Amino acid sequence: MPIKTWLTETLGIQIPLVQGGMMWVGKAELISAVANSGCLGFLTALTQPSPEALRQEIRRCKSMLKPSAVQFGVNITLLPAIVKPDYMAYARVAVEEGIRVIETAGDPSPILQFLKENGIVVIHKCVALKHALRAEKLGVDAISIDGIECAGHGGEYDTTSLMLLSLCAEQLKIPYLASGGFANGRQVAAALALGAAGINMGTRWMCTVESPIHQNVKETIVKATEHDTVLCLRKFKNTSRLHKNKVSVEVHQIENTKQDVEFKDVAHLMSGKRGAGVYETGDVDAGVWSLGMCAGLIHDIPTCEDLAKRLEREAMDTLSKTNGLVVTEAKL
Repeated sequence: MPIKTWLTETLGIQIPLVQGGMMWVGKAELISAVANSGCLGFLTALTQPSPEALRQEIRRCKSMLKPSAVQFGVNITLLPAIVKPDYMAYARVAVEEGIRVIETAGDPSPILQFLKENGIVVIHKCVALKHALRAEKLGVDAISIDGIECAGHGGEYDTTSLMLLSLCAEQLKIPYLASGGFANGRQVAAALALGAAGINMGTRWMCTVESPIHQNVKETIVKATEHDTVLCLRKFKNTSRLHKNKVSVEVHQIENTKQDVEFKDVAHLMSGKRGAGVYETGDVDAGVWSLGMCAGLIHDIPTCEDLAKRLEREAMDTLSKTNGLVVTEAKL
């Protein structure tokens, strides 16, 4: 018997698992495999160099779908930048190409009205309850709440997924997804018990057969423990959880030992181009790359379909066992 939540009922997916946007990783190969497995994947808009390149990637992803596949979405992350991308142009392309669900992060205001006017379901990713409440007030349809365990930008609050989900259950009126530190079916069951409508994963989807990154990176994730990450850029209010390699350790050391440290002191080490090179070449020390604490729970490199089925089965087994803990008065 399948698990039914707001996510499956609203978007028509079969399993309430989401593959969130990931820079350099959220490409057609992975997103189509996630969709073909009955889950919801998001192409990462800004991985593409232009809105028209996103259009071609959407079409390429569609060409890789099975007839039975569910829909997929697009992630648009709106963060402060010296030269801002044309977020509206990316959003317009997604709408024109028939995308019906968008994952946003940062400040969704510049594109939110346009998306809602076009009937788009908006799932907003954030790292604090106050941000979730603000997004709810702005009119997003659901929240993806990210605990500090997550890969990449987990915010400045160090609030865990367990605490955030409990806060959302108390105060949010719209559905919410669990994100940050999730990798197995027991955790899926726990998140559902805490009221989540689904589970958003990044690192776990990275370590699959179809993930478009070098095999050596995947094998490094399998070997990693929950201690093989490091938080960098905290001094610059841009905290990011990264794989603990030579480069990220150097960044951490510079920002925590150099007097009057400035971002320019580590900018050359934090280069996105260097990070992308890790995924292309398999040299895990070539640059910084995101990794969640859930790496400690990742022990293999399955296909997306096998992963989805496994997590669904584990979650249902766990929920069944948990229900068995409740004893009626007649049995006492």
